[in-house]
Amino acid sequence: MKAIPLVLAVCALTLSACGQRETVTRSASFSTVNLANGPLRTACLRSDRPKRNPQLCGCIQGVADRVLTSSEQRVAESFYRDPHQAQVIRQSDRQDDERLWSTYTRFVRSAERSCSAL
Repeated sequence: MKAIPLVLAVCALTLSACGQRETVTRSASFSTVNLANGPLRTACLRSDRPKRNPQLCGCIQGVADRVLTSSEQRVAESFYRDPHQAQVIRQSDRQDDERLWSTYTRFVRSAERSCSAL
């Protein structure tokens, strides 16, 4: 279960691009999920995560576009390349890192809620 936030965090590796969007309605909850194209989606699809798929990765990108700034997405992108970097940010006492981690965890929770059925 702890791996899911890290996977979603790593999926947050986008810069600022958002590309075309496609809307999907999940019948179970009748909520709308935007599937976005962008760096997080690309990194997610290129990752070795076994449950990755275009819908999940696009959903994660869509959430990142709503919650994270482009610079925060670049930091999240670094988590894909170096997962230890997430731990460094989380444990940092720097105010900027604490603020980033708070925003990042909000993103992860939102992505889990929005994308878990994909």
